[in-house]
Amino acid sequence: MILDAATKSSWHGPFTRLAGVFPDKVEMSICDPRDDHPAPFPSEACAVSRATEGRQREFAAGRAAIHGAMRALGTTPEPVPAGPDRAPRWPEGLTGSLSHCDIACVAAVARTRDMRSIGVDVEPDAPLASDLIPEIASLAERAWLSAQSDAWRGRLARLIFSAKECAYKCQYQVSGTIIGFDAFDVTPDPDSGQFEATLVTAVPGFSAGHRFHGRFVIEGGLIVTASTLPQGPSWRMGSA
Repeated sequence: MILDAATKSSWHGPFTRLAGVFPDKVEMSICDPRDDHPAPFPSEACAVSRATEGRQREFAAGRAAIHGAMRALGTTPEPVPAGPDRAPRWPEGLTGSLSHCDIACVAAVARTRDMRSIGVDVEPDAPLASDLIPEIASLAERAWLSAQSDAWRGRLARLIFSAKECAYKCQYQVSGTIIGFDAFDVTPDPDSGQFEATLVTAVPGFSAGHRFHGRFVIEGGLIVTASTLPQGPSWRMGSA
């Protein structure tokens, strides 16, 4: 995992647990969008040429995180332009995922010989607004949330939101299908730091009932969720 120098100075805490959110052969990098970062490649920057200054800074931080993850993987940084759907277009032989919130941009990259797809999401460690919970969570998820303590309920609701965003990115790289929050049922396991996101409906490449296995970390004011589709056998809940 890579934390750039500016990010190290602006955040407090070791972020030691974040390094284990992805399995081996996936590299992750984190940048703070409030800091200055190198300009993106021209083929990347054209995607935000007419955007506000704040959006351009956020975009630069995201591309800096992507390039940092590439270096951690042992490859020379290459342009990752945005496609018509605004999703990153990864270079041949690589796959990855990118997420950002107001205080962090997180990128994860792997070689396609190891991973079919990757999903990552980062959210602030703050309760999800109560009026949003019915839009995000299924009946089963809301029943689970209702059994949690008042102190944790809103934060766990945001964790469910993050896990669905993460699983969506993981399936989208394969299916190319836009689906809503109601397409997944998420089962978090706070004790192990793992979750399962089960598809309620079929999409190209996945049948209904397919389970996306993931991990999460709540640390340093962030909630980070991660999921992968390996080319070979995958780890899942209960694995070491």
